[in-house]
Amino acid sequence: MRALHAEWIKLRTVAGTGWLVLAAVVLTVGLSVAVCAAVSAGMGPGQDPTRLSLTGVDLGQAVVAILAVLALSGEYGSGLIHVTLAATPRRPAVLAAKATLVGGLALAAGVVAVGGSLLAGRLLLPGRGFTPAHGYALLSLASGPTLRAAAGSVLYLALIALLSLGIAGIVRDAAAAVGVVLGLLYLFPILASLVGNPTWQRHLEQAGPMSAGLAVQATVGLTSLPVRPWVGLAVLAAWAAAALLIGGLALCLRDA
Repeated sequence: MRALHAEWIKLRTVAGTGWLVLAAVVLTVGLSVAVCAAVSAGMGPGQDPTRLSLTGVDLGQAVVAILAVLALSGEYGSGLIHVTLAATPRRPAVLAAKATLVGGLALAAGVVAVGGSLLAGRLLLPGRGFTPAHGYALLSLASGPTLRAAAGSVLYLALIALLSLGIAGIVRDAAAAVGVVLGLLYLFPILASLVGNPTWQRHLEQAGPMSAGLAVQATVGLTSLPVRPWVGLAVLAAWAAAALLIGGLALCLRDA
């Protein structure tokens, strides 16, 4: 609890924390608004209004990753990590406290961002032809698939934060850690689009933390997905757990 209290003081007194949380919300909702205002029901059959409304999560996750990386790598860059580890010699407690707070901030930002994105879809998509008359139900959290997509997107952002924190523990340098996280997220979809073999393409989509994790947003065409929604989120959780484990070992075994 002392480690948690100390980390909370550091996190809330750093000016960048609030701005990054705000940026994550604004960019997520902003991109969702732009997509909902530009898309049209006439662009093709079988479109997924819920997933379209949550497109902003693709951008907001980058800011969440930066927030999580700076929570640990920022201390290595400033030298504050020496003070932190002197005050709290139990290094796993330090990492656990950071993970709890960073994950909590990502959850809070995710609730606001996802709620705003779905509200944008609810207001804008009917004007773009996504109406019951054209076979599209209005977005509502009373719908089970939409509620699952919303809750899953919030959890997705929290898991991205934990994955990024773990990588920061491994890499330490903030710029390098952000590069590794973003490369890990976007590399698999790029490789999948370049591979001509459908089997390998499907395997890459199943293994990638972003492509698998974002499957939780789908509400139509579930049988054609490379991975089931909750299974895909579990794949991302496995990536995050592995990164935290390796990052924790690096924090404990290496000198500060």
